Amino acid sequence: MRYATFSTIDDSTPRLGAVRGDQMIDIGASGRAMRIDVPATLLQLIQAPRDDERRMRDVAADGGAVRLDLSAIRWHAPIPRPAKNVFCMGLNYLAHARESGAARGKETKLPASPVLFTKAPTTVTGPFDDVPVDWAVTNQVDWEVELGAIIGTTGRNIARSSALAHVFGYTVINDLSARELQVQHFQWFKGKSLDHFCPMGPVVVTADEFGDPQAKRLRTRVNGVSKQDATTADMIFPVDVIIERLSHGLTLEAGDIIATGTPEGVGLGRTPPEYLKDGDVVETEVEGIGVLRNRITTYESSVG
Repeated sequence: MRYATFSTIDDSTPRLGAVRGDQMIDIGASGRAMRIDVPATLLQLIQAPRDDERRMRDVAADGGAVRLDLSAIRWHAPIPRPAKNVFCMGLNYLAHARESGAARGKETKLPASPVLFTKAPTTVTGPFDDVPVDWAVTNQVDWEVELGAIIGTTGRNIARSSALAHVFGYTVINDLSARELQVQHFQWFKGKSLDHFCPMGPVVVTADEFGDPQAKRLRTRVNGVSKQDATTADMIFPVDVIIERLSHGLTLEAGDIIATGTPEGVGLGRTPPEYLKDGDVVETEVEGIGVLRNRITTYESSVG
């Protein structure tokens, strides 16, 4: 299944949908028509018993389901407001770890354990939304395409052998970063957590449909020019290891989002460094999920 969150021209309220071909199935409207109780949001569906998810599949497959053309809807992030911070992995691709070290004039040392940080829930924005940047705060906005894994079954001290069974599905994340803030604050939270700095979507593909998370291509284009092109097979710590290590003594809850790291090709690692500017269009893509397309704009504060 390919779940999404969307709204319509007539009703701006975000709602749960399922993508089938070039149509969006309105799960809520379909459930009401069939007199079936359905979750109102994707987060509620993920947190519900697995029987509810199987019922959603039946609703989406029904001939009487309410269908809308994709051209007639507005896309939102699949989980517009996560219940807590997005968990993130740093330096999880060998070549990216090397380019990051070189950019800072430091010897490259591969991490012995996952490098973890988080992004605030207020960073999350839609797959095709503009990203307004306050240039008084940062002039070093960088791109990072990442595979996002969404936990479906709560667990603690999860074994690697069962880790992927805890995943509900996968999505695309652009871990936008303010590079100078990462340096100024000696840790990454602030530089990763500016408003709108986590475009996500366009869909969540359930784990059974997505297949092997270590066999997917990731790409980034800026104004149509290729910047990142790699495969998840290059991860230092694959998804199952990330979940295993992250869950040591820390409960991962249904609905938690994990950004699994970015490959080489970020702006910081280029000679000279390249950063996004007003009007740039960033496309981040993960094979089997889709493409995010976000335009960088200038943040305009209200007066008075």
